[in-house]
Amino acid sequence: MHKLSSIAAFFLLAYSCLAQSPHGELLRLDCGACHNAANWEIPKSYWAELEEQLASDNPDVQQLNLKFNHNNTLFPLTGQHALAECRDCHEGLIFEEAEATCYSCHTDIHQQTVGMDCTRCHSQNNWLVDDINEIHQINGFPLLGQHAFAYCTDCHQSETRLRFDRLGNECLDCHQMDYQNTSSPNHSQAGYSTNCMECHDVAASAWSGLGGFGHFFFPLEKGHEIADCSACHTGGTFSNLSPECFSCHQTDYESALTPNHQALNFSTDCTACHTTDVGWMPAKFGDHDNEAFPIYSGNHKNEWNACTDCHTDPGNYTVFSCIDCHEHNNPSRLANEHDDVGGYQYVSSSCYACHPDGSE
Repeated sequence: MHKLSSIAAFFLLAYSCLAQSPHGELLRLDCGACHNAANWEIPKSYWAELEEQLASDNPDVQQLNLKFNHNNTLFPLTGQHALAECRDCHEGLIFEEAEATCYSCHTDIHQQTVGMDCTRCHSQNNWLVDDINEIHQINGFPLLGQHAFAYCTDCHQSETRLRFDRLGNECLDCHQMDYQNTSSPNHSQAGYSTNCMECHDVAASAWSGLGGFGHFFFPLEKGHEIADCSACHTGGTFSNLSPECFSCHQTDYESALTPNHQALNFSTDCTACHTTDVGWMPAKFGDHDNEAFPIYSGNHKNEWNACTDCHTDPGNYTVFSCIDCHEHNNPSRLANEHDDVGGYQYVSSSCYACHPDGSE
């Protein structure tokens, strides 16, 4: 009977302790799970011992369920939070009143310009930002080229240097003054595009000079490798210039005599025969094999040096000669070889009529 009374008294005391707990109704633990009889303070060694036991293979680890473990809450203590004092977060004794959001404990020094979730940029180990490139990638503005080396405040300027208001993703959003102040050439007057990347390399260290300005839309190479912009851009304007060859090389076309382009009604598309090599050479009429006669393939490949080898009249390319090159073939012998060909004649037109692809 005495033993039964002791058990009843123990449960009554435990219930009384829980009922009087200053930590709120949701913390259903015996006071002894955290406190000892010496005093109410919980030494740091308690938490260190708890973490050590949880990480071990202690077969009695299930007994730790009787103790309070922050890992069983919605906010496990990791990183710097594991070193914090309880009252750093729990200012009052009712623990469930503490919120799990970052801003409930940490002042938002960025003034809500980057959102309320600190973990988007920071970890629980420190406030350093290690993935700023990834953050910009997510926000739609990857830090490419020289942008990867810029300080945050070079673009995000504010009175506190800690506000990071969202900027536009267009070049002009940051470089409008560069665009308006450029005088050589004058971008505004010339009506240049405000998309800087159409002319400038984002990876270049400067707007001009080697690597800074790129004529990407019309490569300045080989015969077009010139340093004087005004050689093509006459009249002080740098826009609305046609990329067609003839727009710049009409004089070259009209003055060409070997062969006479104008008299022969050659195409004004220079690329049909020419590359951009200096001096227009080498020139190659690549469609000759398909449109007329195979000279770059078949038996005549590499057997001629100039158009006039076959086209003996420089003013009329409809005239051509076969027998001037094949004169070493004795006409009388050829006549014997063609004695079964009715109406055979030793003339170039007859050669072409029977041998349109140059084969024997």
